[in-house]
Amino acid sequence: MSVWFTSDLHLRHARLVEIRGFETEIDAHDQSILDALAAAVGSGDQLWILGDITVGGKAAEDWALRALDEFARKRNVELHLIPGNHDSCHPMANRNSHIRQRVFLETFASVQLFARRKIAGETVLLSHFPYVGDHTAEDRGVKYRLQDEGDWLLHGHTHQDGVLDPSVHPRQIHVGWDSWRRPVHVDEIAEIIGPDASTR
Repeated sequence: MSVWFTSDLHLRHARLVEIRGFETEIDAHDQSILDALAAAVGSGDQLWILGDITVGGKAAEDWALRALDEFARKRNVELHLIPGNHDSCHPMANRNSHIRQRVFLETFASVQLFARRKIAGETVLLSHFPYVGDHTAEDRGVKYRLQDEGDWLLHGHTHQDGVLDPSVHPRQIHVGWDSWRRPVHVDEIAEIIGPDASTR
């Protein structure tokens, strides 16, 4: 079994489809993401999506959940979701998030606001939000962000091109689609953290 991470797929999101170079071809954008997932993630693997499977809205979410469920069943992949601010199962996005969570759990093995893993001997937190930073002038969703107590953090949300920017924060790693254009393998995260991680 291998473990993979990604975030901010934004399936059915017309504005992001254009930004990503697909003009108005939503179907082509979405299929390219599903194809990239299928090319990387194998049978018996886990895929952690750190939020924003769509831009929100019931029609887009239902489409994305069906597409991801079909992908997971065909490939025998275990899906986990750390919801983002555009996912209706996140309380920031929807005051009835607890109701929508039931729908998400038909596709995902787990839905939780954050998670904790051990990678390269280090505690690594998973969250949609970084400790600091955003793609807007102001950090959004601050009250939903994890407190920085020195652990590494895998995140999405920022739509940045870069993976690790020590000038912003030395221990947060962006695994978003706009940075990688594919899911990120746990060994790649271990390589970034590295054997000297505890001295940073």
